[in-house]
This record gives sequence, C-alpha cells and structure tokens, in this order.
Amino acid sequence: MSVRSFRALEVDEDGDGYAVRLVERLDADLPDGDVVVDVRWSDLNYKDGLIMSGRFGLVRRFPMTAGIDLVGTVVESGVAEVPVGRLVTVNGNGLGTDHPGGLAERARVPHAWVTPVPEPIDALSAAAIGTAGYTAALAVLALRGNGVEPGSGPVLVTGAAGGAGSIAVLLLAALGHEVVASTGRRRMEEESLLRLGASSVVDRLELLGDGELGRASWAGAIDTLGSRALATVLARTRYGGTVAAMGMAMGVDLPTSVVPFISRAVTLAGIDSVHAPPELRRDAWQLLADHLDLAALRGITEVVPLEQAAERSRAVMAGTVRGRLVVDVRA
Repeated sequence: MSVRSFRALEVDEDGDGYAVRLVERLDADLPDGDVVVDVRWSDLNYKDGLIMSGRFGLVRRFPMTAGIDLVGTVVESGVAEVPVGRLVTVNGNGLGTDHPGGLAERARVPHAWVTPVPEPIDALSAAAIGTAGYTAALAVLALRGNGVEPGSGPVLVTGAAGGAGSIAVLLLAALGHEVVASTGRRRMEEESLLRLGASSVVDRLELLGDGELGRASWAGAIDTLGSRALATVLARTRYGGTVAAMGMAMGVDLPTSVVPFISRAVTLAGIDSVHAPPELRRDAWQLLADHLDLAALRGITEVVPLEQAAERSRAVMAGTVRGRLVVDVRA
C-alpha cells in the first residue's frame, strides 16, 4: 500500500516566535476520527487571522494545522449517516485550535462534526459561506426566534462589508427585511451593499457614551463588532427588539448598562458557531440553501491559493476585504 502525503498550512512556535509554514504530512499524522475528508476548499474568517497571527493564544497545541472550516468529499467513513462520496462541510468544533483544521488537503474528524451540504449549494459556494455565512444564518434564526420578522422594522447589520456582514445582508434582504447596512467604508462599499439588497447604507455608527440611551432606530440588529459598537447598537434598538452578537472585530469588552434591557426590553442574543448542536447547524445551512443568492455570493468571493492564506488572513483582520476569501487548498 502506498503512503499518502498531503499539504497542510501549520502554525508553530519556535525559537523565533510564531510561524506559519506550508508542510507535507502523511495520513498517519491525522488525528483520531471516524470520517476522512478529501478537502477541496477552505476559507478565511476573522478567527483564522487571529489563529495565524498568534493573537489571544487560541491555539492549544503545536504544531497545528490552521483553518476553522473545510469543504470536501467523504472518502472514508465509519458511520452510515455520513456516506462515502458525500459533499460535507465542517465548521468550528475546535478546528484550527484544538484539532487540525481545514487548510490542508486531507482531514479526519468525528462524524458528529460533519454537516452534509444541502442542495443547491455547491462546494465552492459552501466554502464561500463558511463559518462567516453559517454564523450569519444562526443570527438570522435568533432574530426570527425572538419575533423579528419582515415588516417589524429596519434591521441593522454592522461591519456589513465584511464576510459575515455581507451574507447577513444577503439573507435578511432575501427574507424581505428592510436592511440598514453600516460600514466604515461607505464610500467604497455603498454600491456593492445596495446590490446585495441593503435598503440603505450608513457610515460607522457614532458611538454613545456609557449608560446613554440613544434614539430607538431598529427592530433588530446583527452585530459583528462587539465593544462600544455593540453597546451603541443595544442603546438604539427599539422596544422589544433583539440584537444578535456574533463578532468582536472592535474588541471583546462590552461597556454598556442595564438601561436598554429594562427600559426597552431589548434582548441580547449571543451567537456561538463553534459548539452549536448538529440540528441547529443543519437548520442554519438549510436556511442558506433556501434563501441565499449563490450568484450574488460568487460576486463577492475571491479565491486564493493555499500558500497565500496566511498573508490574506491579515487583510481580513484589518477589515480591508470585501465579502469572502475562499482558499483553494489544491492550488
């Protein structure tokens, strides 16, 4: 039997500090699991940038294959519910931090982590969706579950030009919401966001002071920024509205007060994409399959080769990327 090797993008710590290297690995190097996937695509999210830059110490052991997402075809399976030949995706579950991730040509994972990609989503589109889009879908489900429906009033999306924000705009617009897209790059991104379905595009929000209650503006919101931006969003949400928090691009703190919650009955819904249960993952992916405009998604997707992933992840962290970056792990 021939020994199979594959390429992987690894992060490591050595005498010179933190490093990212393209290496060759063997199937024997793969971790435990009952499903083996030939990986075709991965993608770059804000968290990938954190992992490959060493910020926050997210990686638990070294060396570690980076990549919090993968899309590919099952080639070995120990369970009937994940058949060989099935197109699947894996998002989160410790990929790239605790378990070798998706920026590699081959992966072995537990079957409980695997989500079948529903039709009509193809492999490249599944990678363009990735954790960013899947998390956006979780946020939309949270708004819906708390009564924010089309016709309820405007829904704000912060960081709307980024990967997660762009897909949130696409989904909300497809569902019939009036979408207010907020971005610090309004001059460059307004036309693109209007094409995605935003009803209006506004500049980065003027931040309110601690404890200040702003003008009630939105029936709901999806926030990708955290910190004072999220505090401002909460303070400007209408009575009974819901804010889904799914990012921390501005920071991990939340300098707010109880005023929005007890004066306007605002709900803050936390969105976790890493450990979400399988049934919720399937619901999110089905929402994407039913409503996401795949042609529009392709229009905001750029494909890069594996060797450029580390460099381009820094652009994602800097907030200079429009839409989604997909990694061709075979290029």
